[in-house]
Amino acid sequence: MQAVHGRALLVDLGTGEARTVPIPQEVFRSVLGGTGLATWLLFRFAPPQVDPWAPENPFVIATGPFIGTGLTTSSKLAIATTSPQTGFIGDSLTSSYLALVLRRTGFDALVVVGQAPDWSVLFVEDDRVYLRPAHDLLGLDPEETAAALRAELGRDVRVAAIGRAGERLVRFAAVVNDGRLAGRTGPGTVLGAKRLKAIAVRGTGRFPPVADPAAVAAAARRLAQRSLGPETAKYRELGTVANLAFFSRLGILPTRNFAAGTFPAAEALSGERLVTVHRADRQACAACTVGCEHHFRTTDDGPPATVRLEYETLFALGSLCGIDDPNVVLRAAALCDRYGMDAISAGGTIAWAMECVERGVTLPGDPAEWPRFGDGASLLRTLEAIGERRGPLGDLLAEGSRRAAELIGQGSDAWAMHVKGLELPGYHPKKLRAMALGFAVTPRGACHNRTSAYEIDFSEQAGDHHERIALATAHSEDRSAVLDALPLCKFLRHRFDDFLAEAAELVRLVTGIACDADELRRVGERIVTLKKLFNLRQGWTRSDDSLPVRLLGPDGIEPAELDALVAAYYRVRGWTPEGLVPPARLRELGLDSLVAHAATGC
Repeated sequence: MQAVHGRALLVDLGTGEARTVPIPQEVFRSVLGGTGLATWLLFRFAPPQVDPWAPENPFVIATGPFIGTGLTTSSKLAIATTSPQTGFIGDSLTSSYLALVLRRTGFDALVVVGQAPDWSVLFVEDDRVYLRPAHDLLGLDPEETAAALRAELGRDVRVAAIGRAGERLVRFAAVVNDGRLAGRTGPGTVLGAKRLKAIAVRGTGRFPPVADPAAVAAAARRLAQRSLGPETAKYRELGTVANLAFFSRLGILPTRNFAAGTFPAAEALSGERLVTVHRADRQACAACTVGCEHHFRTTDDGPPATVRLEYETLFALGSLCGIDDPNVVLRAAALCDRYGMDAISAGGTIAWAMECVERGVTLPGDPAEWPRFGDGASLLRTLEAIGERRGPLGDLLAEGSRRAAELIGQGSDAWAMHVKGLELPGYHPKKLRAMALGFAVTPRGACHNRTSAYEIDFSEQAGDHHERIALATAHSEDRSAVLDALPLCKFLRHRFDDFLAEAAELVRLVTGIACDADELRRVGERIVTLKKLFNLRQGWTRSDDSLPVRLLGPDGIEPAELDALVAAYYRVRGWTPEGLVPPARLRELGLDSLVAHAATGC
């Protein structure tokens, strides 16, 4: 197989030792790379029921076969670890020049285990590994950390770092590289538990050769041209913030902690207004022709700030908390970036606390410091308290909404908006059955990025038929898994006439593997099922595939209907009614040998 190195670098922070781990060709053929490879490596190196903060919990960074090929949007890293928020698989993607540099080290992936004796930076230079003391970097934000390390180690070094949230073990801390956050599921918390402030990489080798260089170059030119079509125009012109006002008009914009789906002040936060009043510039991720990344500047009387803003951050720090001042949202987003923490979970946890105050639930600390819906100053103050774990309130909310509700009690779990411990993204599923099902069953918790099931609801292609909804949701998950394994950006999915068939041809040109659309879909199904197997090993039960109480009932989805949808999903996946994966299903997918490879260390 071409376009892979066939090996990973395993680093033990406790001993400082590093060794090369061969990756069998069968693994690449089964899961390709990216999130698929990261999941397999996590499954292999994580002990059963590992604690997320334990030294034994692996932190995995994996690349995919398309990285370095010139195919647009392919420069993405996949991160996998055991999530401090859910206890299950935690996987995140981030677009990054670090992906290109890591590929040039001669490794397809980096696996970090153990705990450093003291705060350190891991420096990987081709096949050499160094641990640098990091006390001088503690307290710096991720961008300051990267700048300091690149000034010391060289401008060709790329850095992934944590901020103070990771240092203080905020459960939804992110890993930041090139200004972009791998934020969901708390990977930055795992690095903090390992006393690893940053990972710096210099790669000086070549990218692994592709099977047909001329054909790949031609395909890259065609895909770049197709990426500029009308389906991506709104992202180039406005960015993903274009979604907020539109979602409010549809009644699916989460507002005031999901109490409503429409935000009366949505136009104040609309993409059009942000571009007109607050626009700074537009940028693109590494190896990307779409250029959806938009930066916006504050216009109030405070210190000037410019921040990258996406829809999920805008909703989580805006409508979800009842905030209608774009300057407040921009400053809140800047705080999340500076502390290095996931804005969705930060906003979701604060919205839970705001509702506690509204309902008269007693929170710890000074009541004058408690956050309140629509109060921008209290939002900013609470974000700082979380990032620092300052005071009893900051310490509580740094645990996330699920654990905070468990600690506070007083019935507050009824409005803790999470699935498996991961706060919900910016889609109110009360009108979206497939989206509700996707939130319930996705292995990493409530997530819109591991399934595009909401498109099924918008198209009404599945109607009310549970089996069709379940099948469409499963196929959506499989396609997303393939995109994340190659990798390619999900914004490209509509630029293909037949994604699986055309992607299979790209796989053939890049890797030399002859596969068709059916086999590529099975690759996605293997990845989803492998994540499921990891969760089962971590103690998953049927009750984990559910939704918050608020989303169940007459104003959402009836519990009996959700149960029927989940049961239908298990059937189309070939799982048992309890959600277990039968041995026969493993054999059908070829996962029995893949799991055996992981168990034997081959």
